[in-house]
Amino acid sequence: MTEMIDTTVPDAPAPLPVQPPSGCPFDPPAEFGTLRTEEPISKISLPDGSWAWLATRYADIRAILGDTRFSSDTTLHGYPLSGMTGGGNTNNRGFIRMDPPEHTRLRRMVTREFMVKRVEALRPEIQRLTDELCDAMERRAGEPVDLIEALALPVPSLVISLLLGVPYDDHDVFQRLTGKLLSRTIADEEREAARIELRDYLDALVTAKEKEPGDDILGRLIVEQRHTGEITHDDVAAFAALLLIAGHETTANMIGLSALTLMQDPDSAERLRQDPTLIRGAVEELLRFHSIIRNGPRRAATTDIEIGGQLIRAGEGVVVAVPSANRDATVFADPDRLDVGRPNAQHHVAFGYGIHQCLGQALARVELQVVIATLLRRFPTMRPAGPVDEIPFRTDMAIYGCHALPVTW
Repeated sequence: MTEMIDTTVPDAPAPLPVQPPSGCPFDPPAEFGTLRTEEPISKISLPDGSWAWLATRYADIRAILGDTRFSSDTTLHGYPLSGMTGGGNTNNRGFIRMDPPEHTRLRRMVTREFMVKRVEALRPEIQRLTDELCDAMERRAGEPVDLIEALALPVPSLVISLLLGVPYDDHDVFQRLTGKLLSRTIADEEREAARIELRDYLDALVTAKEKEPGDDILGRLIVEQRHTGEITHDDVAAFAALLLIAGHETTANMIGLSALTLMQDPDSAERLRQDPTLIRGAVEELLRFHSIIRNGPRRAATTDIEIGGQLIRAGEGVVVAVPSANRDATVFADPDRLDVGRPNAQHHVAFGYGIHQCLGQALARVELQVVIATLLRRFPTMRPAGPVDEIPFRTDMAIYGCHALPVTW
């Protein structure tokens, strides 16, 4: 009798979950909750047919992000590059996609620009910009206003343009190109074209600043590091790309989601109006609650490492689910509930963890504190101009938020 051979192909791993539960746009994908309990280190498929490990538990994610044996170098074999925003090109990738010592050397050049004391000195200017934009909104009272276009995008765009020395008149250029680079749905060819256009724009900007450096971050990099030969022209352009994109997209989307969340939770909004000293803690809780980076960070193991009882071998890629970590009930009590007075909200990993923790987190915090407090004070009756289920949420983007947020008051 001939032995039967099983030729069935094992089920391929599921792709990275990205869709929020139906009717719950503020929540991360429901699959994360199941995985945290049943399979905290699991396999996911990537768009090119390869696979990577997915970490969903808070403790495991902190362990991975805090361990330099997990590399951020996108040129390493096994790095889960497929499906990342920015396409597969790794030229001038910026220091966030490098490891020490090169990462350490380059990051140190701009660390001082984003230190808490320096950023706090910007608070009056951020308040002034916010007030001017709110004045313009008030003049449009009685008609729906897109809060993203009117306030959420302009505040961080104006601030990062000011810090970098980028003409704000060009903000529509970098916002358009950033949108394409962060899209998960456009064709690779279109994304690569956007990357090249942004590269050419920043190349021209850096060339102009090399001739006439201003009193801004790029100008200081050119005078202190470029002219001394410590970094190249392309390094300065890579700094500009990283800070320009990270400096407005993430904060803009957090402003939109935070405003909408508080409109939907009038008790929390009123609590903050009555006690403005809670704003700082509320911002930490909103960062935990939303965790807008929904497809990373990513790493590649450089040696065999056991995480949470699972052996990850050298050359295997890892994706960490930050939104899942920030809803881990072993760390945050009743994690799916927004609590603007939560005592340990600051333990979130919305800005990452370890040596690659977000460089601009102090700036993002100040911008969020200023904008949220100002909205609560000046527009106490603000509400969505239509049903929440008609708001275009960014399920198609690597950074979650709202494409538009029509409001009225």
